[in-house]
Amino acid sequence: MTRQLDSRTCIKPARFAHFVLRVHDLQRSIDWYATMLGMEVVHRNDAVAFMTYDEEHHRIALVKTPVESVAPPGAAGLDHVAYTFESLGDLLGSYLRLKEEGILPVWSVNHGPTTSLYYADPDGCRVELQVDNYETEEDLKAFMKTESFLANPIGVGFDPDVLVRRYEAGDPLERLIEQGSA
Repeated sequence: MTRQLDSRTCIKPARFAHFVLRVHDLQRSIDWYATMLGMEVVHRNDAVAFMTYDEEHHRIALVKTPVESVAPPGAAGLDHVAYTFESLGDLLGSYLRLKEEGILPVWSVNHGPTTSLYYADPDGCRVELQVDNYETEEDLKAFMKTESFLANPIGVGFDPDVLVRRYEAGDPLERLIEQGSA
């Protein structure tokens, strides 16, 4: 039996598997990602740790770097990795849990498509925790064609504590996810 390969079609990946970060302090990074995302170590030695939070064998690998210097801010490389929660309540509950652990966002922004909290890991790599603000792809794409989005594609900053208070007070979710609501 012969097989024919398609070399003309761009075949999209089936799913995202993992990313690898070089870190200065392996244990400190392990502890941070365990706290941040509920990850557990599936393998570790003195140079590397593989961690996951689901059925994937690892979602992140942390590799201890021998290089002591830090890349200057704005240097080419990874800016951030984003994780989406199911609901605004999950995002805000995670914010409160992390705040109790002393982990605070470095940037809180309603991008329009998402409400996002950015955190910096021990080496300054950012992790975005987000919730989608639109239920359908159609609504999201329609928003991205508005004058509002064209004028400001980055978004509007917000105070997560204000958003928590409004959420717990029972304000309507559709109001809470509007830009400028907190």
